[in-house]
This record gives sequence, C-alpha cells and structure tokens, in this order.
Amino acid sequence: MKNILKVLCAALSFIQLGACQDNNDAVVTKVDKAFLKTHAIGKEVQLIDVRTPQEYGAGHIDDAKNINVGSADFVQQIQGLDKEQPVYLYCKMGGRSNKAAQVLKKQGFTKIYDYTGGYNDWIK
Repeated sequence: MKNILKVLCAALSFIQLGACQDNNDAVVTKVDKAFLKTHAIGKEVQLIDVRTPQEYGAGHIDDAKNINVGSADFVQQIQGLDKEQPVYLYCKMGGRSNKAAQVLKKQGFTKIYDYTGGYNDWIK
C-alpha cells in the first residue's frame, strides 16, 4: 500500500510540473531592412514603433503605429493588437524593440518580428 501511495504522489508531482510550464512557443525573429520592406511595408500589418511619442513625431516608418514601450500602460495598449497576426517592432537601434518583443511574447503573441537595425538603419 505504501508503494502505491509513493507512485501516486510521484505521478501527481509530474502532472503539477507539466501544468506550470510555459506553453507559449513564440519565437522572436530578428529581421533586417530588406525583410521588413518585403514583408511589412505597403501591406496591412501590425507595424509598431516602440519609441517615445517625441521620437515618433520627428520621423517614423510609414503606417507604423506608436506604442511607447517605456509607458506605464504599454501592456494595456498592446492588448488592442491581434495576437494571431504578425507584429513587426522597431525602435531607434534595436534595444527597446527587443524589450517590447519579450513583453509581447509573455502576453501570448506568437508571430513577433524585431527589426534590429531600427529607425536609424531605416533612414540610411
């Protein structure tokens, strides 16, 4: 009887561990300017500029929506995006867009593209 109890306890432990694992298989794909031009520009996609409103106002990629990753309500704002559709992110040079990509991943987004060159690369 004690052996059966030990086996049941061990089985229950494994089941609990499996339930605690992250089921989000999202991968953040790093992309360059050529990829962005081919897959996002001129298409109806979710292109997000994660810089400040001041930076966005000084210049941005056409059709990009500004959602500042540094704002207190960033997570709330991204809830307005479609989690099933690709999201293309960029900032000035790639640091903030990477941070935003990790937040989107934790929020259940599965198709995340991070333009690593950022706006500085775009305007070259």
